[in-house]
Amino acid sequence: MKIFVIAEIGVNHNGNIQLAKKMIKIAKFCGADAVKFQSFIASNLVSNRARLANYQKKNFHKDSMIELLKKYELSKKEQISLFKYCKKIKIEFLSSAFDNESLDFLTSKLNVKKIKIPSGELNNVPLLIDIAKANKTTFLSTGMANLKEIETAIKILTKNGLKKNKLTILHCNSAYPTPIEDANLRSIVFLKKKLGLKIGYSDHTLGLESSVAAISLGAEVIEKHFTLNKKMKGPDHSTSLTPKEFKQMILYIRNTEKGLGVYNKIITESEKKNINFVRKSIVAKINILKGEKFDASNLTTKRPGNGISPFKWKKVLGLKALKNFKKDELIVV
Repeated sequence: MKIFVIAEIGVNHNGNIQLAKKMIKIAKFCGADAVKFQSFIASNLVSNRARLANYQKKNFHKDSMIELLKKYELSKKEQISLFKYCKKIKIEFLSSAFDNESLDFLTSKLNVKKIKIPSGELNNVPLLIDIAKANKTTFLSTGMANLKEIETAIKILTKNGLKKNKLTILHCNSAYPTPIEDANLRSIVFLKKKLGLKIGYSDHTLGLESSVAAISLGAEVIEKHFTLNKKMKGPDHSTSLTPKEFKQMILYIRNTEKGLGVYNKIITESEKKNINFVRKSIVAKINILKGEKFDASNLTTKRPGNGISPFKWKKVLGLKALKNFKKDELIVV
């Protein structure tokens, strides 16, 4: 199973379509399977009274969320351009749908293969219903949600047409950045067992470790914020990975992916050649004459391992030597 890695560009394009394309190209070079944007119409998403979260205030001089969002809102024309560019360089275009109009554009006009439900929309029933009707491969991010809320959202989606095999639940913590002690990666194991669905991880921690560890716990999708420079102005740049970091994370993910192997304990081909060199056999501890009984005083175990296995120790004890054995000679019976 190949882990699906998403480079979350989000709003790190800063409203600049050329910067967005440059980020897509670099994300492709880093090895990402997809890039993800955010599709919203600011006036449909927030009211004029909505205020900024603390992490959003750092690079914006006002406290109006709608004014901030208008800076990063991608027009439909711009999204079409980004979608076509992704298709051209062969990386998948994804986007989070924040309102019903944006969702309709993504599913009807762009006909995207996959849809992301951001954590803030987990309880947006009208949006969930329309997403379910589209019946696309869907990622449901679960930041700020407890199990009951997640189960309620899943019930709404599946009752309104979304097939369970098309739904992946993304464990997520919506603090930007997420303190490592709040990553709570065991939730991946818990949710997989409790929900019986595919599980992924939307990672907002600062390092690479959480995403890599998530794979070992069963995550099949990894989403991580991506920027060209952490010092750029914008709400998410400082908590995103640079190209160098993102490429390193993907290398770790691919190696971990290979290292997970099979759900079994087997002797691999690479180690078989070492068995005879490092395992032991039953050998003569001293010179043994033909007819003498084998016991702990005249037998021991030593390398190499191409003789009788020490697992058969008790079966050999008490037998008579069929020939003379010199010290360290492999025993045969």
